[in-house]
Amino acid sequence: MSRINWKGLGVALVTPFTPDNSVDYPALDKLIDHVTNGGVDFLVVLGSTGEADLLSLEEKREVLNHVIIKNAGRLPIMAGCFGWNNTKVLCDYIKGFDFTGIDAILSSCPAYIKPTQEGLRLHYQAIADCCPVPIMLYNVPGRTVSNMAWDTTVALCADSEKFIGIKEASSDLIKASHIIYHKSRPDFVVTSGDDETALPMIGAGGDGVISVIANVFPKQTKALVEAALKGNIEVAKHYNQLIYPMHIHLYAEGNPTGIKAALKIEGIGNGRMRLPLLPLSEGRTTLLTETMKGIKEQG
Repeated sequence: MSRINWKGLGVALVTPFTPDNSVDYPALDKLIDHVTNGGVDFLVVLGSTGEADLLSLEEKREVLNHVIIKNAGRLPIMAGCFGWNNTKVLCDYIKGFDFTGIDAILSSCPAYIKPTQEGLRLHYQAIADCCPVPIMLYNVPGRTVSNMAWDTTVALCADSEKFIGIKEASSDLIKASHIIYHKSRPDFVVTSGDDETALPMIGAGGDGVISVIANVFPKQTKALVEAALKGNIEVAKHYNQLIYPMHIHLYAEGNPTGIKAALKIEGIGNGRMRLPLLPLSEGRTTLLTETMKGIKEQG
């Protein structure tokens, strides 16, 4: 079992595209260097922010291989392309997957089919039985319409040490607090899946955030998380308030639309999306540019 510490700041990497809609590997390299130099603790590749559902299986493998080589062991890597509606299909996929260079997977709840809590528990138990690397649970009901209850998470924590934690992206701080209080293992990480709830979740005893904003502002997000984990609340509040105006622009037209536009402003990538997603509108881009300028001026 992995002894990697998954607390702190993870970044949900975007997948840049070229004008002809292929993966832009030079831009991806630039992004990896940017976030690594900015102090993030681990990389999350091919999550929802990485547009994994808009990549073919071959492209996913190529992107993972590229990140593994570029990273060169500097940071732990969590692969996010392991959410599936069909438990058997997912388990077959895992059994045939080469996990060399991958330290853990991030597995979202099945989407669309709306399983019961017992169905969710059995789904994740099946994954644990076949997966050779640790598993981070991922509850993101805004995307899946499948909301894992806190006691289901706590039960999975007790069921297997294969589950190293949960990315809780329901924005429900009461649920997160229940998980933090009732979990049976101190090493089970409870991390925020939303930048906006990172500070209050850490304040309640959580362990960090898997961040979107850290793609463009890794140093500021790292300072927020590090200060919060150390109990330096005034410092954490300062950085939270500094980057907070980004939220309304980043998600106004969907994710990763906003963060790709922000990276384009920063000089990384071109903001291109794959259909059915579209680039950020001109008016919103103007507002985002002004917001980013203000953040840089304040430090």
